[in-house]
Parts: sequence; C-alpha cells; structure tokens
Amino acid sequence: MAGMRRLLPSGLYKRLDPFEASIEMFVRNVAAQIPPGKRVLDAGAGEGRFKSFFAHTEYVGIDFAQGDSSWDYSNLEVIGRLEELPFPNLSFDHVLSIVVLEHIPQPGRAIEEFRRVLKPDGMVHLVVPHMWEEHQRPYDFFRFTSSGIRYLLEAAGIRIRKIQPIGGFFWQLGRRLMGVLSFTQGGWRWLLFPIFAPVFGLVLPLCCYYLDTLDRDRAYTLGFIAEGWKQ
Repeated sequence: MAGMRRLLPSGLYKRLDPFEASIEMFVRNVAAQIPPGKRVLDAGAGEGRFKSFFAHTEYVGIDFAQGDSSWDYSNLEVIGRLEELPFPNLSFDHVLSIVVLEHIPQPGRAIEEFRRVLKPDGMVHLVVPHMWEEHQRPYDFFRFTSSGIRYLLEAAGIRIRKIQPIGGFFWQLGRRLMGVLSFTQGGWRWLLFPIFAPVFGLVLPLCCYYLDTLDRDRAYTLGFIAEGWKQ
C-alpha cells in the first residue's frame, strides 16, 4: 500500500484505499474547524502523521511507543499510556484518537481519561475499526461495533454528536481483495505479483469502491467515526 501511494495518482489511490482517505478527510475537517491557539491532544499519535494539520493549534502528541517496531516515535511530545494520561484535569479543548483504541487493554478507561483532561464542552474525535485484520501484534485487543463505541463514550460521560460508518460491504471486500497481494510477497511468490496485482490491486478494488453505494445498511463497515462533547 505504501508503494502504491507513492506511485499512483492521489485520486486513484483514494479510491483503492477509501478507509485511509476517509480518515484523512475527517481529521483535516476537524483541524479546519478548530480555532487557532486551542489545545489539541493526539492520543496515540504514533509517528505524528496528523501533526501538520494542527499547526495553528497547541498540539500535543502522546503514544506508548511500542505498537510498531518500524516506526519512528522520536517526534512525540510525550511518551505515556492513554489509560493514565500525564496531564492535569481540564487541559485540552480537543482529543483526537485515530484507530488507537483497539490497541488499549482498557479502552473504556482511556476514554474516561480523555474526558478528564478535556475542558468543559471539549470534544473527542475518534476513529475505531470494526472489520480489520489483526495488526501490531501483540498490542491488538479489540474491534468495535457502533453500539459498543456508543456505550463506552456515554459511560465515560461523553454526549454523542455522531457515530458514522466508514463504508460498507464493498469497501470491506475491496480491502480484503487487496490483501491477497500480501501472499505474493516473498521468495518465488513474487512471480505471482505481476499477475495478481492488476486484478486484486486495481480492477476489483476500484469496482468495489463504486459498488459500495448499494450497501445502505453498512453492517459490514470497516470502522466508525465517532464524535462527542464532554458533559
């Protein structure tokens, strides 16, 4: 996927990986709506991929820096656990957490901490996975339904603004089809890559992108965008 992102036109790549494109659009929109000078906590910031979006704010990225051994965590402002945030009460105006809660053994506790460090009427902005492969093992613990993330937010005292599925059955199918290419990487299997890549890496996922409008129920979604206010 990283190679395809470098090689393909941006518009085409976003149709082949609409989940990541949806995440980026969501975070950009969140950043654009935050006034200058507000304090933003990126909880589970990883390598800081979203930091540039919040250049007009007082941005703080925190991560426990153990999820992916190949990542560079040197640009984090703070290394720490989300279940025990090292910040005083009422420290931030917004908390951002993008596909992170599945890596937390106690996701409800992390959301309670998000609420604690938020100022009155502060906002939480989350993306959580629903139908994903295991990743960053052994630090991969959960997947979330819409009812599950709603329960965790409301139990922590967050008033729901929205819970929105990211795609449906065909976006899910497109991601699984592209996953076929992972089995062609290594040894003699690379000989299969140029045969499989045009079909499983381009034609079929592109068809799935457009077919996704047929799924109105979204029960097979890849994940959810969730937002809410501190009560």
